[in-house]
Amino acid sequence: MSGPPPVDAALENVRPESARQEAARRDVAARPEAGRRDAVRPEVVRSEVGRPDSVRPDVVCLGESMVTFLPSRPGRLADVPSFTRAIGGAESNVACALAAAGHRVRWVGRVGRDGFGDHLVDTIAGYGVDVSAVGRDPHRPTGVYFRTDEDRATDAHEVVYYRAGSAASAMSPATVPYEAVADARILHLTGITAALSADCLALMRELTAPRPGRPLVSFDVNHRPGLWRDGRASEVLLELARRADVVFVGADEAAALWDCGDPAAIRAVLAEPGVVVVKLGGEGAMAFERCAASFPTRPLPEPGLRPGPGASNAGGAEYQPVRRSRTRPQAVRGSGGLPPVSGRGRVGEKAPRSGPAAALDTAPLDAPAPVGRPPRGRDTATPVPAPRVTVVSPVGAGDAFAAGFLSGTLRGLDMRTRLRHGHLAAAAALTVPGDLARPARRARADRLAALDDAAWGTLHLGPGWTGDDQEVRTP
Repeated sequence: MSGPPPVDAALENVRPESARQEAARRDVAARPEAGRRDAVRPEVVRSEVGRPDSVRPDVVCLGESMVTFLPSRPGRLADVPSFTRAIGGAESNVACALAAAGHRVRWVGRVGRDGFGDHLVDTIAGYGVDVSAVGRDPHRPTGVYFRTDEDRATDAHEVVYYRAGSAASAMSPATVPYEAVADARILHLTGITAALSADCLALMRELTAPRPGRPLVSFDVNHRPGLWRDGRASEVLLELARRADVVFVGADEAAALWDCGDPAAIRAVLAEPGVVVVKLGGEGAMAFERCAASFPTRPLPEPGLRPGPGASNAGGAEYQPVRRSRTRPQAVRGSGGLPPVSGRGRVGEKAPRSGPAAALDTAPLDAPAPVGRPPRGRDTATPVPAPRVTVVSPVGAGDAFAAGFLSGTLRGLDMRTRLRHGHLAAAAALTVPGDLARPARRARADRLAALDDAAWGTLHLGPGWTGDDQEVRTP
């Protein structure tokens, strides 16, 4: 009996039509050591025996990471007497969380040849992330910033960046070779990188351009108004998001950028990506997925499993399959007060379109997609409420959510379960100081993600809930 197709073939289904070409395989000599792992070890270590694609990363995260100074107590920056050194950066946060969850991850960035650069590289490597493609700039410094501990969405939040002219701002197609990201299954980017410099924007455009063998592109809008001095945020972020395969965007971000906060209206603006995840803050999230471009129906082989009957990877070695929920996105109930898909629609119906995308709805079902337009397909909309969380620090939840969702994607989980894993990863970040947190062990996260709707609705997570000696209770 033949095993399932390689995960790469399944991931290919979510690409825009213009990018669906036969992927060219690239040979990688060997995976460099990921560096010391004395900070936070990955949950599991993948077996490399008999796996010809073992050097290929599951995810490459590209972007700036900086040394961040966290306040020793609440209050204004002017009143805080001391700070604790840590690291910060949306893309490296996602990389560290995915590596800690047991995935093969590479971070691609650029830091100065200075002590802060050493600290960043060593710390990120300590999570089990491959840092072999990080550039070291002898002429530009590593960026640093200071911030308060309040939520970014409030006026009380303060952040002061010292990143102008940083090594990361010099990232460009010339300084970051495409080969550093081309062998990934998923390439994760954010809108922050595009705002750093004209060279960084050129790099983002190159990485999101359709081409044979392009990795599946995950794009977190991550709008930071303070970085956009030229007023082009709306235009540039919309361009990049429309070229991605998976998009994460907050309803508040979309309202500020494109004057649309309703999830269905956001989907109408972002009609091209196969999946759009709209984050609704403490209420939860809603994912729109084009049925004709669903995520992988087969999971990656679980790391550390022994060969056995069942699923196989690209090399033909067989692994025990992962048990997945059979819940279909259309069957999700108990939205927990999340907004409906639209005033006219219901969960499972196609999101309304406007403008050029509306023409797709009048075409025959078997008609080819117009050049430059997304392939036609009826959307499913999956709302999942967030669990209640006792918040310790309201920073880092968005990056953790993306990591949890992408981890579920790599495992071939259904949409509702991927969203729940995103919420659980966000809860791990919210219940610790700083931006980064060790995710819950996979068995625990899987158990919580599999709760029925009533139990999920009563879930309350507080500090320490991810620890092995902690029991998560539901009333």
